[in-house]
Amino acid sequence: MTEATLVDVFTTRHAYVMFVLLASIGLYMMIANQNLVKKLIGLNMFQTGVFLFFVTTAFVQGGSAPVIPPDGSGGPFVSPLPHVIVLTAIVVGVSLTAVGLALIIRLYTEYGTLRADSLREVMQNE
Repeated sequence: MTEATLVDVFTTRHAYVMFVLLASIGLYMMIANQNLVKKLIGLNMFQTGVFLFFVTTAFVQGGSAPVIPPDGSGGPFVSPLPHVIVLTAIVVGVSLTAVGLALIIRLYTEYGTLRADSLREVMQNE
C-alpha cells in the first residue's frame, strides 16, 4: 500500500479506522487485563466496533428508506437488514453486560477479588 493511499484511507474512511481502533482496543483489554470488569468493558468496546462496521457497510450514498412510493419510482434503497441485526445485537449486548455485571458482583461478594488469576487459584484450592 503506497503512502498516498494510506493517507486517503485515514482521511476518507473515518468509520473504518474507528472500527479497527475500537475492535483492537477491546480485544487487547479482554486479553491483557486480569480484572473482570475491564474485560467486560473490553467486550463492550469490541461489540461497539462491530456495530459500527455493520452500519458503515450498510451505508448507500443517496439511499433512502426502503418504502416504495405509490407511483413506483424510487432511487437507491438502503438495506434494512444490517440495521435490524445491529439493533438485535445491541439488545443482546446490553443483556450480556447486565448478566456479566451480576456475575462479577456475585464473584466479588463470594471471593473478595475481581482478578481472574486470583479467582482461578482460589477455586482450585477449594
